[in-house]
Amino acid sequence: MKENTEIIRQQTARDGDEMEIDLVELLYYFYSRAGWILAAFIAGGILLGLVTFFFITPKYTATSKVYMVSANSDSILDLADLNLGTSLSKDYAEVLTSRPILEDVIDTLGLPYTYEGLEGMIEVSSTSETRILVISAESADPQEAKGIANRLALLAVSRLPDLMGTMEPSLIESAVTPKGPSSPSYTKNIMIGALLFALLVMAVLTFRFISDDTLKTTEDVEAAFGVLPLAVIPESDLGEHDGKEEKKHVLPGGGRKKRKGKGEGTDGES
Repeated sequence: MKENTEIIRQQTARDGDEMEIDLVELLYYFYSRAGWILAAFIAGGILLGLVTFFFITPKYTATSKVYMVSANSDSILDLADLNLGTSLSKDYAEVLTSRPILEDVIDTLGLPYTYEGLEGMIEVSSTSETRILVISAESADPQEAKGIANRLALLAVSRLPDLMGTMEPSLIESAVTPKGPSSPSYTKNIMIGALLFALLVMAVLTFRFISDDTLKTTEDVEAAFGVLPLAVIPESDLGEHDGKEEKKHVLPGGGRKKRKGKGEGTDGES
């Protein structure tokens, strides 16, 4: 045993820290434990689905749209006016989420939020290469989300011309009460939970696979000791054997003879 341990230690020292992983064998290892991975996949999906349902408050998003009239009096629009996706849309977004505008929304609607809290509930953007400004408000109360989006749209129409020196925008779409939550996504969260749990189990199995240094095949023996084994003893059930157990032999005529240990007598025939 000591000699074998010393050989393995020397072999490990020669190999250094290098470790080779047989990917095909690892895949077969995963396949042999597919039940564990499948169980983790199902359990993870169910668990995160329950967490999402019971502990995450659903949010509703209401959207209003405002058409920003060109600052030029000509009917032909220049490229700078159309490029709201960059600088101009950011200007409108900054103005509509400024403190005076949001404090007006809070006071008018009687909202229990601070300026910073309401700012995190609002998103102002524009569709690509258009002058349509999209105002979205997210809240746990669908009616509240609708009220915020519509109030901001009205302030955009009434306040933006004076603040930015532009023509009066046109309200093209008022927000309506959202029929369903915009977040969280139950399907997305369930899939995330299922995949995370499955990957966690696969990581544990990979660690066990790498850590298992049991010699199972002749190739493993050759890799560990550098020599091929002379013989392989197949696994078999030899049964339990006790050195003191009596061996009975059937004698002619139906008699039995019992063989005992050294120093003991021999029974006569029955």
